[in-house]
Amino acid sequence: MTLSLDFLALPLLVAASLVFVSVLAGVLSARVGFSFLLVFLLVGILAGVDGPGGLVFEDFGLSFWVGNVALAVILLDGGLRTDYATFRTGLKPSLLLATLGVLVCAGITGLAARWLLGLNWPLALLVGAIVGSTDAAAVFSLLKSSGVTLNERVAATLEIESGLNDPMAVYLTLTFIGLATAGQAVNAVAAPWDAQQVLHAVWALLLHLGWGTAMGLGSGWALAALLHRLGRGGSDGGGGVRALLVVSGGLAVFAATTWLGGSGFLAVYAMGVVAGNQARRPVRRVLSAMDGYAWQAQACMFLLLGLLVTPSDMLRSLWPALGVSAVLMLVARPVSVWLCLVPFRFSGREIGFISWVGLRGAVPIVLAVYPLLAGVAGARTFFNVAFVVVLTSLLLQGSTIAWSARRLGVALPDPKDELGNRLVFGDFVIDATTPMDSLCGFYGLPMPAESTTDVAAWLHEQINRPPVVGDGALLGAAELSVRKMDGNRITRVGIRLG
Repeated sequence: MTLSLDFLALPLLVAASLVFVSVLAGVLSARVGFSFLLVFLLVGILAGVDGPGGLVFEDFGLSFWVGNVALAVILLDGGLRTDYATFRTGLKPSLLLATLGVLVCAGITGLAARWLLGLNWPLALLVGAIVGSTDAAAVFSLLKSSGVTLNERVAATLEIESGLNDPMAVYLTLTFIGLATAGQAVNAVAAPWDAQQVLHAVWALLLHLGWGTAMGLGSGWALAALLHRLGRGGSDGGGGVRALLVVSGGLAVFAATTWLGGSGFLAVYAMGVVAGNQARRPVRRVLSAMDGYAWQAQACMFLLLGLLVTPSDMLRSLWPALGVSAVLMLVARPVSVWLCLVPFRFSGREIGFISWVGLRGAVPIVLAVYPLLAGVAGARTFFNVAFVVVLTSLLLQGSTIAWSARRLGVALPDPKDELGNRLVFGDFVIDATTPMDSLCGFYGLPMPAESTTDVAAWLHEQINRPPVVGDGALLGAAELSVRKMDGNRITRVGIRLG
């Protein structure tokens, strides 16, 4: 009897070909500003049951498993690349966006879902929770490939928010699934919660976040100590082997935290942040390999999620889903961002850009698998709605990041671009320690009340928040802007006259 290896060769041929074609198409499309991740989704759809490929794939359990693992790898990679310095300007607003922002966004979107899809409140709010958070995979990859350098405040807020908001989205999704299934069990809408149930929910949220934070910080310190202990590496394989060590450790922490009832996503992101900053040199050697793992995770995840979609089925709820997507992008996200960022004195342009770049990616689709696995009535519709939201977000928001950043003035010029720097910062550059009386006397500008204050202190006072490169203030007919910083200290200032 001859052993046939078709069971190995044919699936491997299909899988490898799909990844190869999608990566190649992504590379070519990225040159014209088309989202890399959107290409992976579209290739999956075309290979699926309604596309030319005709592949029948309905394994939601496998997709759920792969999606969670892939998101853990992507968050770990993002955490390793997050510098402590970004928390100076981004931590507080990001925390508010990742908690209150997700709640507000989910609530407004749920209201739209109730009206457009005709759902009861638990199911409508479940839809809002599924699509209410930004996606780390989309934010990390699209900001990196956009070709623009954002000011530190905007970039830090977007990146940290996307790394921190998954726990709230997961918690809300599970909570509303519980409410929806409880309502189904008695063939009615779930009754309003009493005080004891509210306290129980709050305690569950605190445990969810607490375990995630504790496991993430502890494992991050342990991983950093281990990497220092291992030294530089040479004969042991160097960066590639150590990247495998980091990834496997991160997935172990993700699984253990989830098993304990905590947020595995928060744990693995915090682990990456701590290890990346406490063991800078060893981690720097593994980042290239980690980038490969992250892209592989994204490719597999988006391809599988694309294969799950049945376009003919999705068309039945297309218009309501587009309505939900429009409310999310044009109402829910801007309102939640405005509420969260106004107290931190973000400018209108910064709020507008952060509102627009509320990218949705794999997270909503993975969360939409939760109600399918839980047997919630109408769950397939939620999946289709989430998919439409992701497609429109990647197509409209993901492909306009560079354009909107330049249009709203949150993009910084390349340091080597002399003309671009003059347009942004002005024609003159001075040392930030220059006394204000000397500056005003030389340029003929009105003297501030405290004439002995130097330029850096005056700018700090006028900006009234942690300054970043690109911040500025008016002094008479001149505009003074932060051109260079050393940590928290302004070192060079640009002057635009007239």
